[in-house]
Amino acid sequence: MKKLILSAGSMLAISLVFMSCTKDVESRIARLEGRVAELEAGDGSSRPVTAAAASTNTVASVAENPGTGPFPVFAFEEELHDFGTIKEGDVVSHIFSFTNTGEAPMIISSATASCGCTVPQWPKEPIAVGAKGEIHVSFNSKSKPGIQNKTVTITANTNPKTSRLNIKANVSPNSGPA
Repeated sequence: MKKLILSAGSMLAISLVFMSCTKDVESRIARLEGRVAELEAGDGSSRPVTAAAASTNTVASVAENPGTGPFPVFAFEEELHDFGTIKEGDVVSHIFSFTNTGEAPMIISSATASCGCTVPQWPKEPIAVGAKGEIHVSFNSKSKPGIQNKTVTITANTNPKTSRLNIKANVSPNSGPA
């Protein structure tokens, strides 16, 4: 019985610590959302936003779409890049340039590749309306002979919340030792 009470007490203590951390995170989010609202207003006004008036969404929901409101919009110069024929073992990269043509600052929360051989890098700071950004994508062709098609999925606070970039290459196999 003592073990049960100790276990329940331990769980309660852990829950209280977790909830206090969660409230701190929610408070930070509320302040950040207030600042984003000020920036979106674009008139330089400083409207105070209280935690009660701000949304209590989690950090992950920054890139989630609310049902209404102005959205940022990706305008990519290109969404597909063909590296052509490359040699097996080559590491190639390409920069996908874009402009936020929407009506709100853009926040990219992640960029994930369809394969570990492809590595995207994206801006971690918000992209202002009308500003340009870049997503760098590297492809390592080691042990990847033949036609390769890879996808990078970008998650942002756009509508829809995901966008896709594609790269392709024809990897000529190494002939091996002579």
